Amino acid sequence: MTTLDEGPLGQTSDYPSTYTPSLLHSMDRAVARAKAGVEVSECKGEDLWTGYEFSWLNTDGKPQVTGLRLHVPCHSRAIVESKSLKLYLNSFSMTKFESHTEVLKTLDQDLTLAYRGPVMLELLDLVQLELPVHQFSGVCLDDLDVRTNTYERDPLLLSVEDPGATEHVVHETLYTHLFRSLCPVTGQPDWASVLVEYQGAPLARDGLLKYLISYRNHQAFHETTIEQIYLDILHTCRPRQLSVYGRFQRRGGLDINPFRSTHEDSAPLCRLPRQ
Repeated sequence: MTTLDEGPLGQTSDYPSTYTPSLLHSMDRAVARAKAGVEVSECKGEDLWTGYEFSWLNTDGKPQVTGLRLHVPCHSRAIVESKSLKLYLNSFSMTKFESHTEVLKTLDQDLTLAYRGPVMLELLDLVQLELPVHQFSGVCLDDLDVRTNTYERDPLLLSVEDPGATEHVVHETLYTHLFRSLCPVTGQPDWASVLVEYQGAPLARDGLLKYLISYRNHQAFHETTIEQIYLDILHTCRPRQLSVYGRFQRRGGLDINPFRSTHEDSAPLCRLPRQ
């Protein structure tokens, strides 16, 4: 397992077209969390990846094209840097395989090793990539009239509406499309829609929106960014149940959608208009 500095992100890279499993760049998840200042003890969830650019050759040399869906438990020992996964998937493009089954077996053994734990992997017919496009359900925060100049993460912006009314419990879903953070290596923007579903004392919605906007110049990987949001809300607002879901825009034919929850293991499958 290597460090971020040894990976391909932010460097000029060749694009091998022959199967090359060594392209996968694994990083210790605990180390990545420590660098981001994230301390996760107990939570559920997964990192849901979708690949839109995956192809190989059959034994007659005819290209085969599928989509790819990868479910990585949030407690896998390692994460894989996204550019390295892109390069790895592209390395299949001029390699012959006997069948879909052989491709799936190859992917599974390589990615299980890279993530240092079991993953769930699907090869998708192109029609299976056509999930209905819809909006998040719940209340969109984006029309709130807020004023802010805070663009570095600030959990002090979070609060409940009435700290003394502990008996007032709601179950609601709030979301925003205004989210942006930055890649910790290249500084490039990562755009996302973020959903917060909780049961507990009502969150102050204007504070939640300003808090999510405060990530605009925050540099971290998608996974630790969503974990930080989850932990900040959990520790500051003390909900009985909480789920946080980040639907990030694709880059290099891949999107990463981290989901963290007090009670659910699997991320909901969906596709938002920008995805």
